[in-house]
Amino acid sequence: SHVTLALLDNYTKYLLQIADSSVIIGQRLAELCGHGPVLEEDIALTNMSLDYIGQARLIYARLAEHVNDGRSEDDWAFLRNETQYRNLLICEQENGDFAETIARQFYFSAFAVPFFKSLSNSKDEFLSGLAQKSVKEATYHLRHCSEWIIRLGDGTPESHSRMQQAIDKLWMYTGEMFAMTPEEDSLLNEGISVQLADLKPLWHAKIADTLEAATLVLPKDSWMQSGGKMGKHSELLGFMLAELQYMQRAFPGAKW
Repeated sequence: SHVTLALLDNYTKYLLQIADSSVIIGQRLAELCGHGPVLEEDIALTNMSLDYIGQARLIYARLAEHVNDGRSEDDWAFLRNETQYRNLLICEQENGDFAETIARQFYFSAFAVPFFKSLSNSKDEFLSGLAQKSVKEATYHLRHCSEWIIRLGDGTPESHSRMQQAIDKLWMYTGEMFAMTPEEDSLLNEGISVQLADLKPLWHAKIADTLEAATLVLPKDSWMQSGGKMGKHSELLGFMLAELQYMQRAFPGAKW
C-alpha cells in the first residue's frame, strides 16, 4: 500500500483521479445521511453518494486487475494515505451549510456531465463504458442541484445571501478541474483521456445560465487552488480518510 505516486503508470494515475474524486465526494455526501434538511433531500443526497461509491468501486476493481499486485478494490480505497489520493480539491471540501453542499455539487456535476460525455469516446473500452453509465447519473445530479441553486438564489433574502456566499467561497476550487496533468496529456495522445480545455466553455455556460436564473452573481476569476490531482491536499482529507478507513485499518482484512 506504500507504492509512491511516481512509480505508478499514467493509466493507473488517471483511473485514480476519477475514482478518488468519486469516493471522496461520495464520502462527503454520506456524512449527510440522516442530516438532510428535509427527508426527501436526505434520500436524494444519500442516493447521489451511492452513485459515486458505485463509480469508485468499478474503477478500483479495474485498478486491481490492471496493476495486478495483489491489492483488491478495498486496498485501493482503504489503505492509501492522503498524499496518494488524486481527487479534485473541491470534492474534499466540507459540507458546511446546505448552500455550500449544493454549490460544491453544482460545480462538480456541471463538470462531470461534459467530462463523461467526452470520455465516452475514449479508445479505452473500460473508460468509455464507465463514462456512458456515469453520464446518466451526472445529468441527474446536475439537474437536481441546479434546481436548488435557483430555488435558494431566487428565494428569501437569507437563502439568496447564503447561496451567493457558497458560490463565491468554492469558486477557487473550480480551476483545477480544467488543468491537465502530465498523465492526462500523455493519454490524450493515445486517444484515452479527455482534453479538459474543451470542456471549460460548456461548464462556464451552464454555470452562468443557472446563476443568472437564480439572480446570483457569477464570481470573477481570481487565483485558483490546485494540487489535488497531483496528491497535494488540504488538511481536510486526512480527517476524512481517518473516518473512511477506520474499520479496515482497525480490523485488517475484515469483510462484511
